[in-house]
Amino acid sequence: MKQFNVPVIYRSPLISAIKKQRKQQDKMKKDFTPTLLDFGPIQVYLARHFGFCYGVENAIDIAFRTIEENPGKRIFLLSEMIHNPQVNADLRDRGVQFLQDTYGKQVIPFESLTSDDVVIIPAFGTTLDIQHKLEAIGISTAQYNTTCPFVEKVWNRSEQIASRQYSVVVHGKPTHEETRATFSHAAVNTPTVVVNDMQETINLSKYIRQEKPAADFYNEFAGRYSAGFDVEKDLARLGVVNQTTMLASDTQAIADFLKQVMIDQYQLSPETIAERFADTRDTLCYATSDNQSAVYGLLKVPADLAIVVGGYNSSNTSHLVELCETTLPTYYISGEDKLISPMQISHFDFHNKTELLTHNFLPEKRPVSILLTSGASCPDAIVEAVINRLTSFYNVSAQIETIAREFEIN
Repeated sequence: MKQFNVPVIYRSPLISAIKKQRKQQDKMKKDFTPTLLDFGPIQVYLARHFGFCYGVENAIDIAFRTIEENPGKRIFLLSEMIHNPQVNADLRDRGVQFLQDTYGKQVIPFESLTSDDVVIIPAFGTTLDIQHKLEAIGISTAQYNTTCPFVEKVWNRSEQIASRQYSVVVHGKPTHEETRATFSHAAVNTPTVVVNDMQETINLSKYIRQEKPAADFYNEFAGRYSAGFDVEKDLARLGVVNQTTMLASDTQAIADFLKQVMIDQYQLSPETIAERFADTRDTLCYATSDNQSAVYGLLKVPADLAIVVGGYNSSNTSHLVELCETTLPTYYISGEDKLISPMQISHFDFHNKTELLTHNFLPEKRPVSILLTSGASCPDAIVEAVINRLTSFYNVSAQIETIAREFEIN
């Protein structure tokens, strides 16, 4: 796999040594058991897979190289390059300006740009409308494009099934940058609608089954369907793709449900299902899949609590939190500074979009067992800083360098 030039500030000697050893021992990535870091009074179980993925490293490499190659030029990012506050802050510190916020709200007008400016397309990609606006100004959208290859794979899959006259159902968060981009690329080729979850999919199925008046669709799915969408015609042939960071099990459940709806509605046999439902297979990216599988392996270990590290607007990170929450107390933090003391932790409730302060989050028992993972846009250096902060509460931080050397030797 291609190697990227990621700034050393995002690297971790400890995490690098662990990942290198695990990769050598498990080249086929079949082993999802966690790595135990035993500090005596505190035991940290690291997920088998976590942290920067191919798409994120590619984006960071391009962004920092763009800054180096364009001294004196104004450099803009279309929106947050990835959902990590530290990385985005570092880019701002280097003079990069953001044209939009994460929800697509304009911060700097496109009209203020010139053809001499540089605009970096984020890892989530962008809509065709924005792409055309930038190109009309004379700004190349290809030269500094950090769109993740796995996002582009979804766009290609959408185009393939559109060419066979299927409409596209996108499983994704409607306001997420990636979903907006995928919707745009699908909708230019075929009728497209976005569903956020299974409940919305069930609601959509009522129009397929003609259980609800077609006119209600346009209110219920306002802002979620492509121009000219004809609910009476465009739900007759479907294919499902997804925002690459959704829960794999959720996307599969949605696809299976809609497939069964089509079978029932049109009395299809296994031989004729393709007349109404496209076999798109899963369009989740490999890193999201690996990270979620690693959490399932992590949760097999008896532990007192779980900590998930990542940006609070990171979709893939929130799904890791969601998985952990089903089993044990889980704390979603953006960095080590949220570990205020052995008695207090500031953490994010992504369900209600609020930050909470919890007291006595660490039990008094010994040893304390903690499950630890992070999202695909979280630097390993932050994970190591979290470990360092946790071990400082037990006065065993000095052991980190020793453990790192042991992994390097082994």
